[in-house]
Amino acid sequence: MDVLLLPFRWIYRGLVWFANSPRTLIGSYLLMIVVAGILYSHAEHKSAADSVWWAVVTASTVGYGDISPTTFEGRFLAALLISTMVLLVIPLITAHFASRLIVDDDAFEHDEQEELKADVRRLRALLEEMAARQGIEVPEPEPRQPLNAPGSDAPLWQRSARSRRRRRP
Repeated sequence: MDVLLLPFRWIYRGLVWFANSPRTLIGSYLLMIVVAGILYSHAEHKSAADSVWWAVVTASTVGYGDISPTTFEGRFLAALLISTMVLLVIPLITAHFASRLIVDDDAFEHDEQEELKADVRRLRALLEEMAARQGIEVPEPEPRQPLNAPGSDAPLWQRSARSRRRRRP
């Protein structure tokens, strides 16, 4: 089963790579426009300038209608260009910018979290040492499930808020 899913994992990783790289997104968009313009130029026997104009208008889904394909190859290319833009490129660009807007700047970095955990462990050890000197028994902390774990007792709005937090790269 893993072998069957391997191509989909590669595609997913490629999409993640594209979505996280603005240069790659813009570069692939421009390359797609130029390649579509060249192919359209050959299929429809139009000038390079008109073909690139057609590719920009078609990719943006504006479709002025001033230039439109008449051959099967040109129409197929138009359908492919529109589908690629609407189903892949525009969502990736939107996702990239949305992820940049949603980043929580107040969230702790991984190193900061680890430092805090170490500090809490040291405080606990000091507390236990002081309690032992005084003859007091310190109760063990109760094990807790993470808030976003399945079956958690936390209300749904707390679980979903915690699960949306992301680590910054």
